[in-house]
Amino acid sequence: MEGIVIPADAERVSRGTGTFRVLAELPEYEAIEMCFGPEFEGVDLHVHDDHLDSFYILDGEAEFTIDGEVIHAGPGTYVAAPAGVEHAFRNAGQGNLRLVNIHAPNTGWARRFHA
Repeated sequence: MEGIVIPADAERVSRGTGTFRVLAELPEYEAIEMCFGPEFEGVDLHVHDDHLDSFYILDGEAEFTIDGEVIHAGPGTYVAAPAGVEHAFRNAGQGNLRLVNIHAPNTGWARRFHA
């Protein structure tokens, strides 16, 4: 089979204040499911010059800053920061924030969760 199938019970890896599950690693993109508790203070403003950094909210509430604009996002919201666009995010809710993070093209970021 040439498709990608990741079972729901695939290994989750804890790092810092989050848990992570690698969903896909292809040259064109990588996808990681991430879950952060309410204590997660967020990711500071930063820029990627070589890839799109995008997020699909599954559960919880997030606050994104994209190119200076603050966006509140709940389940079902998709947010993307193209290459060169300053961005940040944090858990803005009382509970867990669960989202899928996709980099296109693959930056090798997901590899660190296989250790």
